Amino acid sequence: MIVAVAGGKGGVGKSTVSLNLAHELDAVVVDADLTGADLPPGTGPDLHDVLAGRANPVDAVETSGSVPVLPCGRTLSGARASEIAALERVLERVERGWGRVVVDCPSGLARDVGFELRAADLAVLVTSPDKAALVDALRTHDLAVTLETPVAAVVLNMADREGHGSLAGRLGRTLGVDVTLVERQDAVADAQARWVPVHDHDADAQALEAYHSVAERVGQAQTRCADRSDSV
Repeated sequence: MIVAVAGGKGGVGKSTVSLNLAHELDAVVVDADLTGADLPPGTGPDLHDVLAGRANPVDAVETSGSVPVLPCGRTLSGARASEIAALERVLERVERGWGRVVVDCPSGLARDVGFELRAADLAVLVTSPDKAALVDALRTHDLAVTLETPVAAVVLNMADREGHGSLAGRLGRTLGVDVTLVERQDAVADAQARWVPVHDHDADAQALEAYHSVAERVGQAQTRCADRSDSV
């Protein structure tokens, strides 16, 4: 299973959700933001090297805390040398090795996001409560629908349950997808600053329940997709 974590606008917490969802799913997380990597940097070959044909994707996977990570390079020259069309093949190779893959997509609606969503079996959308982020999330949802990638869950990130609960309900009804609200918490920010999942930093953090809920919805969506495939 390959899950793309996308949302459009930068700064909404896609990388944080990706890392923590990978922990919940016992998956590899791939930092696929070729020009703005935001997951732990590696010490060896990275996704730039893999997409340029200089490294095997399995050899580039490292561990950050309890999560295996295929990191991305930080150089413009590395991004320019990357062959984005090879991404789907790379993700499938990682999937064969680990079974489950979470892809941290780049911001915006550039063609890169289309490659990643098309390569994925499922998508998880991430947005914050502000208007620009919500608009971009809706656009990303439409792109996923066009590419026939089912949206398994939506995360309303850095939100306040009391102030944004009704917004989460409206968003869910609009998209026809369950919305998980993740409140702004110091434990989440502190864990991301250390490049580890929240569970590794604070096993009692309230956000863990939300990440577990997203993982459950991904699993349920995977089961539905498998059932439909079996009935065809």
